[in-house]
Amino acid sequence: MKPNKTVLPVLAFAILLFWGCNKAEKKSFDPLNFVDPMVGTGAHGHTFPGPTLPNGMVQLSPDTHLLGWEASSGYHYPDTLLYAFSHTHLSGTGIGDLGDVAILPFTGVDSLKPVGLMDKSTEKARPGYYAVQLKNFGIKAELTTTERVGMHRYTAEKNRPLRLMLDLAHILQPNWGHSVVKNDLNILTNGSLSGTYYTKGWAENHRMSYHMETSLPADSIALWIDGHRRSVESLPVNITDSSDIKVYLYFPASEKSLLVKVGLSPISPENARENMYAELPHWDFDKVVAESREIWRNALSNIRIRTADTTVLKNFYTALYHMNIAPYNYQDINGEYRGIDKQIHKGNPADGYYTVFSIWDTYRALHPMLTITDPQRALRYGRSLVADYDNGSILPRWPLASNYTGCMPGYHAVSIMADLVTKGITTAEDDLKHWTEAAVRSSVFRADLDVKFRGTREHDLITRHPYFKETSGFVPCDSVEQSVSWGVEMAYDDWCIARIAEAAGSDSVKEAYDRRGLYYRRYWDKETNLMRPVMADGTFKTSFHPRFSNHTGNDYTEGNAYQWSFYAPHDMEGFIALMGGADVLEANLDTLFYTSSRLEGQPAGDITGLIGQYVHGNEPSHHIAYLYNHTGHPHKAQLMLDSIMYHFYQPAPDGIIGNEDCGQMSAWYVMSAMGFYQVCPGKPVYYLGRPIVDEAVIKIPGGDFMIKVHGNSRADKYVQKVLLNGRTLKEPYLPHTAIKPGSRLEFFMGKTPKS
Repeated sequence: MKPNKTVLPVLAFAILLFWGCNKAEKKSFDPLNFVDPMVGTGAHGHTFPGPTLPNGMVQLSPDTHLLGWEASSGYHYPDTLLYAFSHTHLSGTGIGDLGDVAILPFTGVDSLKPVGLMDKSTEKARPGYYAVQLKNFGIKAELTTTERVGMHRYTAEKNRPLRLMLDLAHILQPNWGHSVVKNDLNILTNGSLSGTYYTKGWAENHRMSYHMETSLPADSIALWIDGHRRSVESLPVNITDSSDIKVYLYFPASEKSLLVKVGLSPISPENARENMYAELPHWDFDKVVAESREIWRNALSNIRIRTADTTVLKNFYTALYHMNIAPYNYQDINGEYRGIDKQIHKGNPADGYYTVFSIWDTYRALHPMLTITDPQRALRYGRSLVADYDNGSILPRWPLASNYTGCMPGYHAVSIMADLVTKGITTAEDDLKHWTEAAVRSSVFRADLDVKFRGTREHDLITRHPYFKETSGFVPCDSVEQSVSWGVEMAYDDWCIARIAEAAGSDSVKEAYDRRGLYYRRYWDKETNLMRPVMADGTFKTSFHPRFSNHTGNDYTEGNAYQWSFYAPHDMEGFIALMGGADVLEANLDTLFYTSSRLEGQPAGDITGLIGQYVHGNEPSHHIAYLYNHTGHPHKAQLMLDSIMYHFYQPAPDGIIGNEDCGQMSAWYVMSAMGFYQVCPGKPVYYLGRPIVDEAVIKIPGGDFMIKVHGNSRADKYVQKVLLNGRTLKEPYLPHTAIKPGSRLEFFMGKTPKS
């Protein structure tokens, strides 16, 4: 990572940044000026730079990297080769997929697969717009989007004749087993075509339909099918079943730019065309850019911060941008969506149906933050997860493009649901009873689905970890992998189920799941002060190396014993008593942060951003610094939070220390920069930390919630006192009920620690 440099702007620029001084300055503040979509596209951030809209179905972005881990979003900042602009991408994930409907503009003689050479000095990325010069073709490429439509503008130098390649054999990470299964293609006219593209990847059974139109008619059209070229002599043309199709459209020389529109639909080409004509009936590229930017401006204006530090401004609003990308609305304009059962369903278009939930990551901060800024959208997300249960018989763990993937431990959809319930965002009796049923049935070993999903990627959803939990009360490490991580995370999830059941009045379920919520205690080893693997005979594993981590065949998920020994967020009082008191917790935290960062084994690439054995580049550590609040020495949390925010977040392509993970790394920063974090979703309490902004105004239903930080500076990192509406808070916690219109939270900072 690059070292942080505090920017001290001149007075005139500082006045513009301090928007809170008067109405004129407030009006001049534009959050888009501080968003850089390039942040996270280098190192292992795995974000993409191309345009999209909040929750958009389309993520139109360049594909520069096809193989390996750095191809997860299709783009890696150091690359200069361009394979295509494709219309769907994942943001910040550790596995890639999508890359649907790939288009490459080129000039000159065609070949089986032309490749562009980007002039990196011309590359521009901002919300709603991307541009780059392809110097080997003499083409300026520009991209923008509506929610379901991608729009391209290609301008050739010296009126050179343009060509387009529609590459329907394009796939990300083919070396990881991803492949195109087949295509259905219809070339309708010399300026329109449509089809459906079927792939097998992380989403094992994925399809995307499209309708494409060009602003100019093509002079001629050619096809490459299975490596053989043939000209198209008459139209229409229909091709089915081939997995290797490339369509070449040849355009005459023109002073005009060539515009391309591509509408998407998970349902059909007809729906894709309907989506296109509903959202983008015209060819005004600049109008779409302006409208897209206004949508982003509104989305990012729900939090207004004040600070003279431009690095903080850029980090904050870029993080807020990344928080709004996923999940994706997977519903057509007419309300139809393809459910997790692959069948077509119809819902209210105003509600949306969402996919691409990186739940193991985002339940921690992204969803809790949304309960503050947009509780109705948070509720729509929760109901969309329950719709997957309704259509597929089990809550999803990492739903992707109408597919269960079964990725990561636990069943954390229940955490998102419990947080909505305990914060009173849903009190509907139908929700509470139905959600209790969905949560309970998703927390046990499902023999029926074990049979149904066998032989498919979706079978990963049906692990034996819940079976051992039910029969033994713990997960034996000599029976299944990742036993400790699964064990402690299921305990938390079961506690969440108890909260949903409690609200529903299901006392027996509440009591049973509260008991299961204590199962994490079985892994605590007082001899080592760590969560330790347990054998089937009930004894601790003797070959135990706390620094050891392997990506596969490990007792811990993407980590080691150090990172996983602080996970009992729902039972901190009981956990502290179990380990021997707050002094022991403090000593254990000190050991974590100040021990050597040496790792053993072959750890996952996710283990990045180490402070001692704390790993900020991966989510299991994200709550840990805040646990110092339980020790009577919250200043230790403030010191660590200051270091994390200033060293692991930078407004640069390599500025995110690990996978951005669909908004979680960003949500951690947004919450922490304002001085609070929810350690336990489902328990509506925020832990107070070290704010690095001078002021924040959060728009909430009915008004604003104000955060004011007095005496904030890099040197003044320690909280001296906190006031809520003028009254001193005696403990470093803020209840969710305190965040209401007109309320004011004030931090007073200083140079010396204060207990």
